[in-house]
Amino acid sequence: MAADSEPESEVFEITDFTTASEWERFISKVEEVLNDWKLIGNSSGKPLEKGIFTSGTSEEKSDEISFADFKFSVTHHYLVQESTDKEGKDELLEDVIPQSMQDLLCMNNDFPPRAHCLVRWYGLREFVVIAPAAHSDAVLSESKCNLLLSSVSIALGNTGCQVPLFVQIHRKWRRMYVGECQGPGVRTDFEMVHLRKVPNQYTHLSGLLDIFKSKIGCPLTPLPPVSIAIRFTYVLQDWQQYFWPQQPPDIDALVGGEVGGLEFGKLPFGACKDPISELHLATTWPHLTEGIIVDNDVYSDLDPIQAPHWSVRVQKAENPQCLLGDSVTEFFKICRRKESTDEILGRSAFEEEGKEIADISHALSKLTEPTPVPIHKLSVSNMVHTAKKKIRKHRGVEESPLNNDVLNTILLFLFPDAASEKTLDGTTSTDNNNPPSESEDYNLYNQFKSAPSDSLTYKLALCLCMINFYHGGLKGVAHLWQEFVLEIHFRWENNFLIPGLANGPPDLRCCLLHQKLQMLNCCIERKKARDEGKKTSASDNVTHLYPGDAGKAGDQLGPDNLKETDKEKGEVGKSWDSWSDSEEEFFECLSDTEELKGNGQDSGKKGGPKDMANLRPEGRLYQHGKLTLLHNGEPLYIPVTQEPAPMTEDLLEEQSEVLAKLGTSAEGAHLRARMQSACLLSDMESFKAANPGCFLEDFVRWYSPRDYIEEEVIDEKGNVVLKGELSARMKIPSNMWVEAWETAKPIPARRQRRLFDDTREAEKVLHYLAIQKPADLARHLLPCVIHAAVLKVKEEESLENISSVKKIIKQIISHSSKVLHFPNPEDKKLEEIIHQITNVEALIARARSLKAKFGTEKCEQEEKEDLERFVSCLLEQPEVLVTGAGRGHAGRIIHKLFVSAQRAAALDPPEEEFTRMGSAEERRQNSVSDFPPPAGREFILRTTVPRPAPYSKGLPQRMYSVLTKEEFRLAGAFSSDTSFF
Repeated sequence: MAADSEPESEVFEITDFTTASEWERFISKVEEVLNDWKLIGNSSGKPLEKGIFTSGTSEEKSDEISFADFKFSVTHHYLVQESTDKEGKDELLEDVIPQSMQDLLCMNNDFPPRAHCLVRWYGLREFVVIAPAAHSDAVLSESKCNLLLSSVSIALGNTGCQVPLFVQIHRKWRRMYVGECQGPGVRTDFEMVHLRKVPNQYTHLSGLLDIFKSKIGCPLTPLPPVSIAIRFTYVLQDWQQYFWPQQPPDIDALVGGEVGGLEFGKLPFGACKDPISELHLATTWPHLTEGIIVDNDVYSDLDPIQAPHWSVRVQKAENPQCLLGDSVTEFFKICRRKESTDEILGRSAFEEEGKEIADISHALSKLTEPTPVPIHKLSVSNMVHTAKKKIRKHRGVEESPLNNDVLNTILLFLFPDAASEKTLDGTTSTDNNNPPSESEDYNLYNQFKSAPSDSLTYKLALCLCMINFYHGGLKGVAHLWQEFVLEIHFRWENNFLIPGLANGPPDLRCCLLHQKLQMLNCCIERKKARDEGKKTSASDNVTHLYPGDAGKAGDQLGPDNLKETDKEKGEVGKSWDSWSDSEEEFFECLSDTEELKGNGQDSGKKGGPKDMANLRPEGRLYQHGKLTLLHNGEPLYIPVTQEPAPMTEDLLEEQSEVLAKLGTSAEGAHLRARMQSACLLSDMESFKAANPGCFLEDFVRWYSPRDYIEEEVIDEKGNVVLKGELSARMKIPSNMWVEAWETAKPIPARRQRRLFDDTREAEKVLHYLAIQKPADLARHLLPCVIHAAVLKVKEEESLENISSVKKIIKQIISHSSKVLHFPNPEDKKLEEIIHQITNVEALIARARSLKAKFGTEKCEQEEKEDLERFVSCLLEQPEVLVTGAGRGHAGRIIHKLFVSAQRAAALDPPEEEFTRMGSAEERRQNSVSDFPPPAGREFILRTTVPRPAPYSKGLPQRMYSVLTKEEFRLAGAFSSDTSFF
């Protein structure tokens, strides 16, 4: 059985040699792709409109096929058009030549500025290209080319496809294509010639006409007229008459007294070299016939001045060096550096500072000394030199990355109040050049999470960016930052407020560095008030400490306009001036100690309401307008309370992490509640001190009115009275409010333990600033630099009024707000933002360059508007038609530019550039031509002739040729009748 089964198995493995070969499979795959893309059958459409290849949308779709193991990509290129109604037209279209053959004769789009090369050469709206899939692969041998062409011809014939099908041959850089288009009884062959040098006999129109006619081989005599379209392109590279208007910044002026320190608040802008490298002028003769003009090796009628159509395009310089983009990029590079400030500047710069830090006992003694620093004896003008003097003791001036003039200029710019000899009062000065606070530009910092444009942080970012770009690089950045930290330290020690920062707690909408500086300002304010409070308490009675505060608070929050909802936030009547005469739990004022004994508040002793009623009230701010105490009917007084501690975002995050680590157990929840109720306990103690004999209900009525519910009830006598009680949440056993109330002692805010330890927080901020590496600093300030760059771009754009730039700036703002609003953005996204800003800067620089070259400022109003519109089109469009050609205003300016360049090249005297601008006849007589030899010459020859026989159908014939220094190309489309031949 086994032997019998073997022959049977061999029978089923017999190979059928009648199946298709690799070539036939390839043809089948081509047909399959054409069918899938629905390119079968008649093709018809409207004649192409003028400029449709520029204004319309071209799309493509691709597929991959293989010939044996050689892979090809098949791509369908087509112009998106409205679908036409084909119903009832099939019969009429039987004898009509394919749409692609009609496109060969269309003269509306002869030289499209932006299109596929086959569109430019043949004017086709739709075609299919088969090319090697790999870039390195190529079809080189003639036999393979013929095999592919045969495959294309068979596939077109089998499917009835009327779309031209091309095959790419030779190396891809040569852009060599051959192809075929078939219709009912007609066929068009697409052929091409590509040479490196132009043969001498074909450098002019007459020689090209000879090629065209010999290729057609028309049997008719005389020959039908040949329609000709010609374009010559002239390139202007030498801008002799116009210098690039951008001047590099005068670094010496920044240091000297001519410009002043305010220049450090402005980022540089503009391109260092001309961002327009070339101007291409295309002179076109769109409709000529063979006998009208002469163009041979002896004489030519093709004078560019006489060309009916002029169009211009500009060649942009590759990667122009833009100051704004480069400065922001260099600042961004600091983010990747790993060196610390010590490593960059060397240890010697910090020896003096180290001695001060070592003597920490001296710093701590200041917390308990009642006598403050004698501020009025200090010389404020020496503040900006403090750090520099310390550094110069150990390092020569010549070794410093920043010289004294630059450093003084920057520090005076950052701290303008240091220029005054009088005592600093902490008032912030705003720059008149900054946008108003309600404007959209000013509020950009909310989106970028940077800092207001008139703030110290913003100015510091600009100065560091300028220092990094112009003065000392990374060492200069480290030097300025060290000086800045020493200056901040000096201000903290001597109670000088930091200028350029908004009052109040840290603004969480800004960057963390800005929040830290605001936190330090809060600490300085509290310390300053505490020192002043010590002076006041030494000379006045304690009961007279607060009239000024009560008056201020009373002006804003009087008894009649008190908002109860504000008190729910714990903010009403909180004044830190009144409690800050003591630090921590140390009571040094004699009057405070006497009051403490008089009120019977010995350590740890807690009295009930009756005992509290006998206490003398203290720490009152003012009387509540409506409420009275429930049990004794006395007026309820608003107490002086402590301000809640200001927090930066990193402290908030740290606090939330600590609270989260307590877990969800009952003990953890209770501990979390105790930690969060420190402010509540402080307010309860202040309330008890201001209202002796009060109860929890009294406190709740003032602090959280919604938790005290009042209802109208009828008493025993039948009268309607109001009866109140605590809310349900206040009655929960072990309620946090009840526990806090029982724990609270009647202690006024000025003798309570501070909720906000300004000394500790200030030391934390100063330590945080001191340990920042330049890379950390750059990360903090990069949003400010990007913010400044966007404002600079908007400012420069407003001078030029370029609509396309406005749209790009809006996109940059939208993109930046998404990237910068979250911590630690990715470097790649930051680089994208900087690249976008650089592109906008280059675009504005190009606009200025073109306006300078076309002299828009020197023209009349009407001509100026036309020229500005023309310049705007040059920036936005690939090619712009010159109204009036060489006789229009823009055309005359372009002509003048070419004449100037030509005469400069011929070494004519410079003054003749402007004087020898006579008539066209006079210019022809000059030895130097107005235009250089054309960089490129393009010819399109068309005709309709019967081919191959005299009785064949008249079919379109077309040949495109381009002649440049580097290449000579002929692209021919020759149609023939396949029915009558």
